[in-house]
Amino acid sequence: MTIARELPQTISASISIQHPLDPLTPEEITAAVSVVRKAKSLSDRVRFATVTLQEPDKSLVLNFQAGDSIEREAFLVILDNTTGSTYEAIVSLSTSAVVSWEVIPNVQPSILLDEFIECEQAVKASPEFQAALAKRGITDPDLVMVDPWSAGNFGMTDEQGQRLSRALCWVRSSPTDNGYARPIEGVIPVVDLNTMTVLRVEDYGVVQLPPEAGNYTTEFVQDLRPDLKPLEIVQPQGPSFEIDGYQVRWQKWQFRIGFTPREGLVLYTLGYEDQGRLRPILYRASLAEMVVPYGDPRPHHFRKNAFDVGEYGVGTLANSLTLGCDCLGEIRYFDAFMTDSRGQAVTIKNAVCLHEEDYGILWKHMDWRTNQTEVRRSRRLVVSFIATVGNYEYGFFWYLYQDASIQYEVKLTGIVNTTSMEPGETSKYGTLIAPQLNAPIHQHFFNVRLDMSVDGESNSVYEVNTEAEPMGPDNPYGNAFFAKSTLLETEQEAQRVIEPMTGRYWKIVNPSVHNRLGQAVAYKLVPGENILPFARPESSLLKRAAFTTKHLWVTPYQLQERFPAGDYPNQHPGGEGLPAWTQANRAIADTDVVVWYSFGHLHVPRPEDWPVMPTSYVGFMLKPVGFFEASPALDVPPSAPKHKSCCD
Repeated sequence: MTIARELPQTISASISIQHPLDPLTPEEITAAVSVVRKAKSLSDRVRFATVTLQEPDKSLVLNFQAGDSIEREAFLVILDNTTGSTYEAIVSLSTSAVVSWEVIPNVQPSILLDEFIECEQAVKASPEFQAALAKRGITDPDLVMVDPWSAGNFGMTDEQGQRLSRALCWVRSSPTDNGYARPIEGVIPVVDLNTMTVLRVEDYGVVQLPPEAGNYTTEFVQDLRPDLKPLEIVQPQGPSFEIDGYQVRWQKWQFRIGFTPREGLVLYTLGYEDQGRLRPILYRASLAEMVVPYGDPRPHHFRKNAFDVGEYGVGTLANSLTLGCDCLGEIRYFDAFMTDSRGQAVTIKNAVCLHEEDYGILWKHMDWRTNQTEVRRSRRLVVSFIATVGNYEYGFFWYLYQDASIQYEVKLTGIVNTTSMEPGETSKYGTLIAPQLNAPIHQHFFNVRLDMSVDGESNSVYEVNTEAEPMGPDNPYGNAFFAKSTLLETEQEAQRVIEPMTGRYWKIVNPSVHNRLGQAVAYKLVPGENILPFARPESSLLKRAAFTTKHLWVTPYQLQERFPAGDYPNQHPGGEGLPAWTQANRAIADTDVVVWYSFGHLHVPRPEDWPVMPTSYVGFMLKPVGFFEASPALDVPPSAPKHKSCCD
């Protein structure tokens, strides 16, 4: 879930547009809001949920040359708090005109950062909520933390058409105390976000507050280990990458950086230079959705299944990164531009971090006959952002390697969601992590949208499984096994799950381009840690997050198909996105394909996860298969000897 925090600082910078995919500038955001506000006579009761770049057609982008004229459009999602209506608009920034205006019925835009702040204020001012606090001996509402969670959709008729939040609450013992150590168990304020009124306060009975603090900052942790010596990352000649606006060049990689309030970091037009030619691999790559379902069925906990991309907008929750802490080394940053809900252009400074990392051995061999050793150090380029989503922190990292591999990794840290228990009580659906403090079992699911372009736009997807050859004339000694590739020809054939026992991976192939050995060039998607949801098929979660039931989905490219749970998952009953699109069972062979990869992390909490979690890692790899004629890492030079004992 998400959290109320101070809004980003208002900005007024002047930024030149160099490419059709450059994110909207603050001036463009301000202009788009002004145009639509004036053209549609919008009142001060509207909120701007999204103001972002309306991305141009792929053909225009791929044919763009420096110096070409650039037509810019903004896409806006607007919520009218008076009527509850949602509108989508497209504004031409070239002509200062609204070119499209459409009401979108029966949907709720994502919950907005301003709404979290206002919701907390409304809850604390509620006499009914104050009475619930008094029953528990809590006398200072200023020490209460209110985390407004999305309400989901459980088919309850009295919730239809309302914009709701069901808030969870904790209480600090002092202004800088970790409030998540003391859940106010059983108290759920239900808030109408359109009117900012508390509709009711559900009270499931008084439970004692846990007795211990859970503080982790240096203010409280005094006995820090004394033997840690400095570790410095220095590049006296500067980094090896070059930046031109949002274009990045590093080694043989080229790509563009984008950022949206919903997805956060986006990579565009990623390619690798080979024999003097830039070869495309990905047109667009981003985190398209994530959902965190909890396994506690109690009446005040069963609704916990937050869609952190579609219900909140993970980009709006991005941290302003700090040199030496979140990223280490020779750093370059990119700011993120967006609006608050009233249409004011704001920035998140240093939202995206770009730097290089040493990554151990790239390759090595020692010829024992000649005693000659060749070794190359691996270096990777890191592009990342970190979002604080309520109690959790998520780091989203793209890594580019010198052997032309690509890695996507999510780093999970922060604070576990907590509930209170009576003395001696335990829960089947969680772990006691401190006296009377429970952490419910839960999962984290992510879906990454990969608009593939392996040496061009016409690609096919194969599933590869390794099989044992049956005993017989071809395998008389029983040792033979082979990798079998199967073409996935339609959308429904391409709904697949991992199978570690066969070493299953998926290969994105360009059937019209071959290497010197006659093999079709390809990249393969290699799964990492993964799991399927434990929620039952009948559950609200799986109706709304059906994308989690398959690890691989493949669709033919359609500009409007962007989000696997649909455009508006907030309070939606489900069925939108991937399950709806793929019912058509469209052909996906030798065409412009989008690969959707879902991966999950199971978190059975441990006492060692409290009071702040050591980082967990989950993700996947994209690796070249026949894309090159030989190892693309052969030309990496040896490291300069600095330490005689290891290099000279």
